[in-house]
Amino acid sequence: MGKIAFVFSGQGAQYPGMGESLCACSPAARALYDMAEASRPGISALSFRGTAEELKQTVNTQPALYLTDLGAALALREAGIVPDAVGGFSLGELPALAFAGAYSPETGFSLVLKRAAYMAEASDNMPDTPAMAAVMRLAPGDIEELCAGIDNVWPANYNAPEQTVISGTASGVAAFKALCAERGIAARLVDLPVSGAFHTPFMTPASEKFAPELEAVSFAALGIPAYANLTGGLYPEDPAEYAGILAAQIKNPVRWVDEVRAMIADGVDTFVECGPGKTLCGLIKKIDKTVTALQVENEETLRAAVEAIRA
Repeated sequence: MGKIAFVFSGQGAQYPGMGESLCACSPAARALYDMAEASRPGISALSFRGTAEELKQTVNTQPALYLTDLGAALALREAGIVPDAVGGFSLGELPALAFAGAYSPETGFSLVLKRAAYMAEASDNMPDTPAMAAVMRLAPGDIEELCAGIDNVWPANYNAPEQTVISGTASGVAAFKALCAERGIAARLVDLPVSGAFHTPFMTPASEKFAPELEAVSFAALGIPAYANLTGGLYPEDPAEYAGILAAQIKNPVRWVDEVRAMIADGVDTFVECGPGKTLCGLIKKIDKTVTALQVENEETLRAAVEAIRA
């Protein structure tokens, strides 16, 4: 086996009940949730018993995901599995950096609460209903060309070689679909259940408000190499650069394909998705079928991943 990377789930992966099984089987995960209750009372109950609609709201989604993501990684470490690298998808980059030692879990959770509030506010102030859609069977360059001719829609997440998410206003996404039909482009589009136009210029106000919060943090040097959505490559060695990267990440595309390929080029051949669902596992296998992709979201998957890694 080559190197192992922990990758942390992003917004959209959430579901009612996430994290409860981890808390029941892992003292480390339980301690994390107990810590979070001091800053956001009721967050455990929201994660374990909240409705899908409640968990869809950005101010709820992001803190609940942070805890499930980081809780899964802490449970893995508790079981003796330590990664050689980490990365996270959008929101997942914050628990990834906490695990890598850039800041404490408490500081990370505080940052997530602020990030979620600013992004929700930016979404509420958009000129039209926010919308995001996954575009399949169309190359990223073609998607960029189509978006360039339409107002208020941009490529936001480069998920896989033939899957890119577009983001913007509902009218912008509708215009993209209409242009595909007009040109006879046989792309497949799937609307995503989101409450904001994430990773677009519409998130600039959130980025600007989040920046001073980040600048007030005393970032530490990473104990584990971490990869950035913004560049698709490694975080720099200088912690003074982390605040700017995380602020810019909100309003810029997630370069997930580049990030995964960079990890593979650096020797990673086993990825463990930490957090709810297995979306990242699926994307990683589309990027490179030869790697191993495991996931940890509850006691059963934790046990299975540990056994697979130790085999």
